[in-house]
Amino acid sequence: MVYKLPQVSRKEIEAMFSLSDLKQTKVYQEALEEGREEGREEGREEGREEGRQEGELAAKLASIPRLLALGLNFEQIAQALELEIEQVRQANQRE
Repeated sequence: MVYKLPQVSRKEIEAMFSLSDLKQTKVYQEALEEGREEGREEGREEGREEGRQEGELAAKLASIPRLLALGLNFEQIAQALELEIEQVRQANQRE
């Protein structure tokens, strides 16, 4: 029935039906599942991206002691690794 009302907003449809009636419709169930699946996929994508970024940062921070041993200063390391100088200093203090 909802498909026969393409120009009617969700609010207007909710007004026509009680909320519990609407939740029982196949359209509502399908839309709900589609929304959940889209949310899960977005969450997975965001998680992968965050993991990639954390891995890249960890690798950069792990290389700082070796670069210092080669004689580079904090500013040079920060520029080469595209980090803030403070990040380089903090990584050095942890070692």
